[in-house]
Amino acid sequence: MDNDIYRQAKDFKKRYPFTIAWRIKAHCQVAQKHLNTDEKVLYVFTAQKNNNPIDIITSYVCVLTNRRLILAHKRMVFGYFFTSITPDLFNDLKVNMGLLWGKVYIDTIKEVVPLSNIQKGALDEIESNVTSYMMEEKKKYANFQASI
Repeated sequence: MDNDIYRQAKDFKKRYPFTIAWRIKAHCQVAQKHLNTDEKVLYVFTAQKNNNPIDIITSYVCVLTNRRLILAHKRMVFGYFFTSITPDLFNDLKVNMGLLWGKVYIDTIKEVVPLSNIQKGALDEIESNVTSYMMEEKKKYANFQASI
């Protein structure tokens, strides 16, 4: 297994140790399984995919590639959850900072994805990486649609 995703996830956790995330290696393996051969990993962060600050068991690894944003979670016993957000489905990103942790809401055409229990210091980094990439890629989709 190419451990680039896992290495970047560990680096994120070292920089922001108060971000709540468990079983990172297992979640990274799910993301790695769905990575296409031509995809490059640009940025990785961890979070809880929920809107409840007390629920700390839904850790996800979030992987920004040169094609999409991947959200991966390995279940405890069997199976996993996998979400892929492509730039054409991305609408907006919202950041909320609380007393201890922050939340990032990724608004897509189909749903709003809440990512919570993120150390406050990581919020700017996550917002900058995801938003700048998605907006650049959205321009390509807009130009493609206009040419049709």
